[in-house]
Amino acid sequence: MTTVANIYRQKTFDLHDTAGQVKALHEDGFALIPGVVPANIVEEAREHIDRLTPIGFDRQSVTDHYKCVFNRDSFWLQFIDWPGIIDTSEAAMGSECHIIGQSAWRSHPGHNGWGPHTDRIFFELPEDILADPRVKLPIYLCTAHFYLNDIDEELCPTYVIPGSHLSGTGNIPNRNDPEFHGRKLEPVLCKAGDVLIFRCEVWHSGSLNRTTDRTRYLLQVHY
Repeated sequence: MTTVANIYRQKTFDLHDTAGQVKALHEDGFALIPGVVPANIVEEAREHIDRLTPIGFDRQSVTDHYKCVFNRDSFWLQFIDWPGIIDTSEAAMGSECHIIGQSAWRSHPGHNGWGPHTDRIFFELPEDILADPRVKLPIYLCTAHFYLNDIDEELCPTYVIPGSHLSGTGNIPNRNDPEFHGRKLEPVLCKAGDVLIFRCEVWHSGSLNRTTDRTRYLLQVHY
């Protein structure tokens, strides 16, 4: 594990520190891995997103969202089992875990993704049970965010509350400004090519693109 205070606000992990990443998924609900995707592939990914056209449930507006892009271009297949990321997914959920989606996003100036939420709560448990060290909540679903820009506070960062997956509920109190055990939502500031992998129960949110001339590009892989 490394920490770069001037860039990252969360703990960061080496791509091949599978055990450290899985431990973080159980303790914090997420793991941030710098330097996963080389710059040339980051650039190619942005170019491929620019060439996408909407079909089905896709949408284009101030927020462009394209679903299941692995069905449209073989370029996207490499992200499904990216070395290190797939290792963590399989270590967390089992060797037969599989993808359930792969979404590409283009968030233009004015995009507003704010809305603290969980992705899925399979069953609710009292918080005191989850606080018992003998209890380990299984990991059912994870999402990997492949960031294709340098993300600062102006360019719609993802927000997370560490440890909030242990709340035992998806009914987030005070959704405008939620808090769990004294911790509030904090922005995930990172660089192009970094990956954030998080479990479905952690409280998280998108945010606002406050810039006037920058578009955020993002690829999600859902396991």
